[in-house]
Amino acid sequence: MSEVSDTLPIILALLTGFAVAMYVVLDGFDLGIGILFPFFKKEEERDQIMNSVAPFWDGNETWLVLGGVSLWAGFPKAFAVILPALYMPVIILLLALIFRGVAFEFRWVAKPHHRLWDLSFAAGSILASFAQGVILGGLLQEITVKDYQFAGGPLDWLTPFSLMCGFAVVVGYALLGAAWLMMKAVGDVEARARHLGTPLLLGLLAFIGIVSVWTPLQIGRIAERWFSMPNILFMIQIPVATALTAWLCWYGIRSKRPIMPFASAVGLFLLAYLGLVISNAPYLVPPSMTIWESASHPASQIFYLIGASILLPMILIYTVLVFWLFRGKIRPGEGYH
Repeated sequence: MSEVSDTLPIILALLTGFAVAMYVVLDGFDLGIGILFPFFKKEEERDQIMNSVAPFWDGNETWLVLGGVSLWAGFPKAFAVILPALYMPVIILLLALIFRGVAFEFRWVAKPHHRLWDLSFAAGSILASFAQGVILGGLLQEITVKDYQFAGGPLDWLTPFSLMCGFAVVVGYALLGAAWLMMKAVGDVEARARHLGTPLLLGLLAFIGIVSVWTPLQIGRIAERWFSMPNILFMIQIPVATALTAWLCWYGIRSKRPIMPFASAVGLFLLAYLGLVISNAPYLVPPSMTIWESASHPASQIFYLIGASILLPMILIYTVLVFWLFRGKIRPGEGYH
């Protein structure tokens, strides 16, 4: 029974981490096109942009629900600490996603009086992305915990580090959005996306560098994990892989490859995500609560994993099927509305 109790939280943590990674990648480009929306002035360009994600955007957010439910069901003690510590950015995130979704649909039915919904779509995308970064920064900078309960103030999350993480996620999602348009659009939209791609890539690399320096300087346990021997011999592979992936992204943008920029931008996000996981594992609430300390009762974990084993393949099949059915580029005048 002890082995089961030790193994189940690891499986649930992997499931939660997988759901979060899928959400970041899939809804990242979706939010990214909203961030880039103000850079496209013509109505036909904006129609083409929105039609490029119309079949995908609402399904992508399924992964956010799965990640949140996995955290709540599998690690209720961590959930009970994280939520009150980050109430405000979490509420802002959810309201921005709701408002953005309404704007996405209302924009079509409000034509030709849809300028307000264009603004709402862009604002909701930017605000939701920024809130996600703030949540990440608030979690990474270490939440005050006492007796497995949140013991800080309501604005503890509001720090220069968390705000910097907010801007970093906005820039990163914008890069994903630009890379998506390079892959899915044609004409002026694709050309503008390529023009924006290089500065966005440089911006994301700058933020990755800042986080990579800031976190070990601020948090001793992260510095020890990355720079002690023999750990550094293994850790050095991540920045090397990041540099190679960034070069592939730049090369794909400059050589006008359709898929390479998006694939390599996704790779940059996954490498950054891996670096954060390595820095903080096995903590869910660094440095106070590990996955074992915050896990629910084994019976609850087994119950949830049974349901997830049925639901997860269905979500994966649906995701793959939708991306396959709606493959190819979107041309001006084509769409799903």
